[in-house]
Amino acid sequence: MEDIPMLKGMLPAIAVLGLAITPALGLASDRPAPPEGAKVYFISPSDGETIEGSVTVRMGLRGMGVAPAGVEVDNTGHHHLLVNATIDDIDLDASLPFSDETRHFGGGQTEASLDLPAGTHTLQLLFMDYRHISFDPPVASDVITITVE
Repeated sequence: MEDIPMLKGMLPAIAVLGLAITPALGLASDRPAPPEGAKVYFISPSDGETIEGSVTVRMGLRGMGVAPAGVEVDNTGHHHLLVNATIDDIDLDASLPFSDETRHFGGGQTEASLDLPAGTHTLQLLFMDYRHISFDPPVASDVITITVE
């Protein structure tokens, strides 16, 4: 109980520290705006394509640059691929979780090979900042549908 007065004096410092840590935790109350005209799109595969074996995804980008996750440079980010999910299924105000439905390309990759089970799949690209946080408005591709045999 004697320590409580000491904590009172530390509360301003604790509050400031909390504000400093918040961006690192991926809380997106400060989602950045993308440059006007920024666009992410599929180079391949094409909507409606049927693919045998692994799927090579080539990701295109206009109006922004690609940088690895964790590298904070204005108007840059990195690709994410939503598999059998869309941006309507995720919380754009939080750091994107890692899962089979949310693939991260934090090394700055613009091409990837995916092994998807046979069947029909939807794909959507989402370009996000260095913290895996969406831009506001989101930089997202159209949803495409592919069939894997």
